[in-house]
Amino acid sequence: MKKFLITGFSGFVGRHFVEYLENSKISAQILGIDLAESSTGRSYAYVSQQFKQIDLLCEQEIERVLLEFQPDYVLHLASCSSVAFSWKNPVLSFHNNMNIFLNLVEAIRNSGLKTRMLSVGSSEAYGNINRDHLPLVEESPLDPVSPYAAARVSQEMMSKVYAEAYGVDLVITRSFNHIGPGQKDIFVISSFAKQIMEIKNNGRKEGVLATGDLEIMRDFLDVRDVVKAYYLLLTKGTKGRVYNVCSGTGCTLREVLDEMAAIAGIEIRTRLNPALVRPSDNKVIIGSNKRIYEELGWSPTITRQQSLEDILNYWGGELV
Repeated sequence: MKKFLITGFSGFVGRHFVEYLENSKISAQILGIDLAESSTGRSYAYVSQQFKQIDLLCEQEIERVLLEFQPDYVLHLASCSSVAFSWKNPVLSFHNNMNIFLNLVEAIRNSGLKTRMLSVGSSEAYGNINRDHLPLVEESPLDPVSPYAAARVSQEMMSKVYAEAYGVDLVITRSFNHIGPGQKDIFVISSFAKQIMEIKNNGRKEGVLATGDLEIMRDFLDVRDVVKAYYLLLTKGTKGRVYNVCSGTGCTLREVLDEMAAIAGIEIRTRLNPALVRPSDNKVIIGSNKRIYEELGWSPTITRQQSLEDILNYWGGELV
């Protein structure tokens, strides 16, 4: 039975990772850690869970937890992952993303444990790309245009230093936009779904949504495909290597909004809210998943249609 330490356990991806292990009948012992309170939830047949509420900015706490639990794998999900938040709080965003990573990887280095870590990064690192240079491959240049993206690039660079210079067993991702049931409504697709279901649950057939720039194009990937990729990267990925985790296809926010409205049977009109337009934003992000497919045999299995239906159903239940 392998041991997995999951940081940011209270968040969106951590819960789905546990579900993936259970549904795949992978025997595992999980220690989830997070600054926010959490619950280990329901009991599982193949996965045992425990949770500790700790601050990853406290080096001593991280070192103590590592030595007590002695994980085989660390899935590092903890971050301030909102680009919008980073524009309003650039110092706090950088501090919380970089410093918690450094504390964690230093604790692994100093512990002497044979622990493998997945350092989760972001496609935001690529910045604004000419459409002629799409899809984005791992060799594409990095050009971050937000405080959050700059923090993620810094984390990736330090990941390579720790892997190559210190010998820490690290695998690195550039993860593209996740979607799926259970995501907080601070993220755009989940926010759209919640507003649409509020309209529908109130018995209305139409409504107005305040939005930002709907012509932004993104590569959306269901979180249930994401966690499968993370498991494969943790267990089989090449040390020190960067992998795109993406669908390989792109669509605009307007297309997604129209698709969700059609699924819900609601007519949506939109109104631009300047407060939702970021100072600088990547206009198009579409990645190539060729590397992870060729090396690990991973490719997406959940369609965007299925993802959007599941997100709408999730919010339909939450808003009752």
